[in-house]
Amino acid sequence: MRARAILGGAAIIAAVIAWHRPSLDQSAARLNVLGCTATNDGSVCDAVAGISRAIHSPLLSASQAALLPPPETPGAIDSAVTQDNIEETICRPGYARAACPDYAITGPLKRRMMNAQHPREPMADYELDHLIPISIGGAPLDMHDLWLQPRQGIANAGDKNVLAYVLWRLVCTHQIPLATAQRDISHDWTRAYQIHATPENIAKYHFQHAEEQRD
Repeated sequence: MRARAILGGAAIIAAVIAWHRPSLDQSAARLNVLGCTATNDGSVCDAVAGISRAIHSPLLSASQAALLPPPETPGAIDSAVTQDNIEETICRPGYARAACPDYAITGPLKRRMMNAQHPREPMADYELDHLIPISIGGAPLDMHDLWLQPRQGIANAGDKNVLAYVLWRLVCTHQIPLATAQRDISHDWTRAYQIHATPENIAKYHFQHAEEQRD
C-alpha cells in the first residue's frame, strides 16, 4: 500500500513538472549561463538541469488547447523566403525588424482583435504574435498567422519568443531545415519548445531576455 502511494505521488509530481516545463527550461538556461556556482547551491542547479534533460514530451491535458492558437490560425509562410535564400533573407541582420508591419497597421488590428476576443482586458496583457515568426519566414501580415497570445501564465508569449529565437539560430546555422522549423512551431509550439528550446540551446545562444525579443 505504501509503495502504491509513493508511486502515485511521483506520478502527480511528474505531471506538474511537465506542465511547467517551459519555465523550468528557462530557469535551467539562466543557471547554465551564469554558472552553478553563482547560485551558491549546486544541488538546486543540478536538479533543475536534470529535470529539464529528463523531460522529452509534454503531458497534455484538457486545457492544453488554451496554450495554442485557434483553429483559424494554422500559420502562414512568406513564399519569398525559401531554404535556398535564407542567407539573403531571414539570416541577414535586421531582416525581421524590417519585414515587420508598421505599428500604424498592427496597432489598430490588435485593438480590433482585442475587442472581439478579450473585451475590457488590457492590451498589454496580450502579444499580437506571428505563429510562424517572421524571423523564420512567417507571413508578415496574413491573418492565418496572427493571434493574441497571453504574456503571463504558463507557456506564454515570452516562452514562445525564446523558441522563435532558438529556431532562428538553428535554421541559420543549418542545424535544421527551414521547413522543419516552420512545421514544428505551427503544429504545436509547446511541443516544439520541448524539442528545440533545450537548456543547452538557450544557454548556447545566450538568450536571457525573452520579453525584449520580438519575432
